[in-house]
Order: sequence, then structure tokens, then C-alpha cells
Amino acid sequence: MTAPTLPPHSDPTTTAPAPGPLGETLHTQVIGWFDDNARDLPWRRPEAGAWGVMVSEFMLQQTPVSRVLPVYEQWLSRWPRPADLAKEAPGEAVRAWGRLGYPRRALRLHGAAVAITERHGGDVPAEHAQLLALPGIGEYTAAAVASFAYGQRHAVLDTNVRRVLARAVTGVRYPPNATTAAERRLARTLLPEDDRTAARWAAASMELGALVCTAKNESCARCPIAAHCAWRLAGKPEHEGPPRRGQTYAGTDRQVRGKLLAVLRDAHTPVPQALLDRVWHEPVQRARALDGLVADGLVEPLPGGLYRLPLT
Repeated sequence: MTAPTLPPHSDPTTTAPAPGPLGETLHTQVIGWFDDNARDLPWRRPEAGAWGVMVSEFMLQQTPVSRVLPVYEQWLSRWPRPADLAKEAPGEAVRAWGRLGYPRRALRLHGAAVAITERHGGDVPAEHAQLLALPGIGEYTAAAVASFAYGQRHAVLDTNVRRVLARAVTGVRYPPNATTAAERRLARTLLPEDDRTAARWAAASMELGALVCTAKNESCARCPIAAHCAWRLAGKPEHEGPPRRGQTYAGTDRQVRGKLLAVLRDAHTPVPQALLDRVWHEPVQRARALDGLVADGLVEPLPGGLYRLPLT
């Protein structure tokens, strides 16, 4: 089984051709599986609204659901609307982000909340182009919010969806390290024609990748499309692309940055340099990590060797 021949497209919002028999089979079986197996997650409930969906999409980038859930609940309880977050200093967003990792996402989410409040009266816009124009919002997040919050027809390509399509249609174990134009064309070609089904397909294929068609120890026996999966039918050939690198954490600048931010999050007054110096034994790496936090806008230096989370 090979991927269908795909026409060129340059605009992700252009109308793609009908998905054909293979696409319709995948839609029916994956959506049917999703109806029976979808996790009850708070951002999937109607009361979450577009803001809840947007917050979840920021938090779930490179972070597992189990770690996101408690922070998500606290965030929405404190800031149920974008305007509530926009009133706060950016540093409060960083503080509330806790140990989710990649804390620049907190600053970007705060920036998006400010823009939503100023440009759209505090309501998350429904139009894809307006979402994409918000600070910190890329193609994936704009498509995800438009699809999951507003039921629109967009190709939503996260790591899980890319892996499902790579195996089921293209016949390879893993997708490329970075999303390619060919993947976008394939995803658009496979989109159901009506908005509601397309939005359901986006959520269902993502859930299938998260729970069944996982990066390691995939569960083909539980997969609703195993009989049609090109990779399985080809005998599950090994990955032939560039080596896949696991992310390390211990001893990296990321770990040092996390330790420095932990001290600043716990403090509600400026922190002296001497207190930050205690978190890591190696002075050159510690200084580099602190300089990086300042450059990224996550930490604000003050006179007298003091530091705090940003106020502006």
C-alpha cells in the first residue's frame, strides 16, 4: 500500500480534493473507535470553550496529559477568560506555569491573552487567519483551536497525527523530524469534506496516536485500522531516516534554568544573586542559564544584583 498521489498545495486553508475510499475507511473506523475510547479530558468538554482549548494546546506541547491536568485546572480557575490573564503581570503566568517545562510558552500565552483582549474584545477569535495573527500562535495551534473549539475543517498535524499517517498511509515507522510539505498535502487530502467530521477526525486521529499507535510499543492488536495500515502490511520495516534523538535533561542548561526559575517562582520579592548561586555548582553554566532566562524575558534583572519574574 502506498500513499495516494497528491496535488500540490501551498495554502493550508485551500480546499483539498475528496479523500477517496481509503480516507473514508480511515475516517469511519478511527472516529468510531474514538467514540468508544476517547478520554474524558476537561478541554474536550463543552464548558471549556475556545479559551480552555487554547490553554490546553499551549500546555500540551511536548508535555504529557498527566502533568498538564492539575496546572490546567488551576489556570482556568484563576483566569477563566483571556482578559483575566491579560490583567496580570507576565511573571504571574510564569509562576503559575510551575514545572510544566518550556516556560516561554507561559509568556506566549500571556501575550496571546493580551492581544485577544485588545483586538477581539476578550473572545478567542474563530477565524483561522485571526488566530494565526496572535502572538505565540503557529500553524498547528491555530488549526487546533479552530478545529477543536469551533468545529472547523483544518489539517491538525501534531506528532501523534503525523505518526498515524506515516504508518497507516505512507508505510514508514516514523515521520520526518520536522513537518514537511508532503505531510501537509497528505493531511489535507485525507480531510473529510464536511466541517464536523473533519474536526472529529482531527481529534480521533490524535487520540489514536496518543493511546494506540504510540512511538514505542504500538498496540496494533487494538488498532481499528490495522487491516489497512501500510506499515503493518509491509511487515513493520525499521526506521531508515536520521537517528531519532531522545531528549536529555539531567545536567543540561534546561535543568539549570528550571532550578533558577523554581527559586524565583517561590519568591514574592526580588531574589539576590547569592540565593540563585546556590542552585547549581558550576558557575559558568549557571551564569549562562541565568543570562538565557533574562534574554528570553522570563527573568527581570534589578539594580543591586536582584532578580524577579517579569512585571511587564
